[in-house]
Amino acid sequence: MDKLRIGFDAKRAFYNTRGLGNYSRDLIRIVSTGSPEDEMYLFTPKTSNSIPFHQGNNCTIVQPTSFAYTKFPAAWRTWGCNKEIKNLHLDVYHGLSHELPFGIDKTGAYTVVSMHDVIFLRHPEWFPFFDRYSFRFKYVNSCKRADHVVAISEATKADIVETIGIDESKISVVYQGCNAIYYQPVSNEQKEDIRKKYNLPHEFIMTVSAIEERKNHLCILRALSMMKHPVPYVIIGSGATYKKVLEKEIAALKIEKLVHFIENIPIQDLAIIHHCASLMVYPSFYEGYGRPIVEAQACQLPVITSQGSCFQEVGGNGAVYLNPNEPEEWAFTIDQLLSESMLTSRMISYANDNLARFTEENILHQLKKIYTKKK
Repeated sequence: MDKLRIGFDAKRAFYNTRGLGNYSRDLIRIVSTGSPEDEMYLFTPKTSNSIPFHQGNNCTIVQPTSFAYTKFPAAWRTWGCNKEIKNLHLDVYHGLSHELPFGIDKTGAYTVVSMHDVIFLRHPEWFPFFDRYSFRFKYVNSCKRADHVVAISEATKADIVETIGIDESKISVVYQGCNAIYYQPVSNEQKEDIRKKYNLPHEFIMTVSAIEERKNHLCILRALSMMKHPVPYVIIGSGATYKKVLEKEIAALKIEKLVHFIENIPIQDLAIIHHCASLMVYPSFYEGYGRPIVEAQACQLPVITSQGSCFQEVGGNGAVYLNPNEPEEWAFTIDQLLSESMLTSRMISYANDNLARFTEENILHQLKKIYTKKK
């Protein structure tokens, strides 16, 4: 098979610390190292003070060359980069975070766009007006213009078909991977170092997510006040506006000593914190995928998450699923799992079976199949 010349919209790989950034970094790493014969081009307006991540030797960074586009990088991503896409004679251009440049259909590249969710269509009440308008304009248009759409779960695929009207034959489900660092064993010494560094208690439950309304941290705060044996709750994520809402609730429930906030930590530390925790709780109302579920399972950490959306599709038999509106259920189940080691051991065993679906070999095979459709 002839080698491929593949371009990636890599801005979020270089600068986003949340799910879109993790997805972009992992996908670039998987494809570039798994297909060393192919040429990869990472499109980003800049690289200064960016997040370091592994790229194959076959990766070349592409940035705007004109003065105007260096001053207006958003315009370059929106349509200006078409010049580079055409001049590089790319076989494929993959928009990793919902977007494709306008006019890319004239470059000759086969276009692929990853759609992570359409929550802004399902639950517009969770988004400011400008965000809803912007997402509809850019994301829906990209989905319609793309030669092929990658959905990160069957749930997201169904949402795309129903809310945007894309033919399901144009959509492939390719699950996200999980950074290999989560699978690496951790020593007791490493755990103790991390506990001291972040002032972590010996026993705690944890959530990894942005601090915003749909992530539903309030459910766990209320559950803590109902537990027979409440334990510290560590929230890892950022979001200043909604954090104030949580802090009010924490004060009202008088659980200030139980709740710890941590943000902006390197992935190496985050993986070790998973190994220190007793339980992952992920009470989100709605997600496109739910990557923290897989990361927790990779660290042999029992998971409680929500019913509905994509959660059971991702967690399989290796998690417990509860009503996100019933903190009493969460209180009872957290108490139960923290006291019954045989039950958690069984969950971890099921989780290990579940993880086989998310191997990097599977992801690479599925993506290469999509990239070679045009050929």
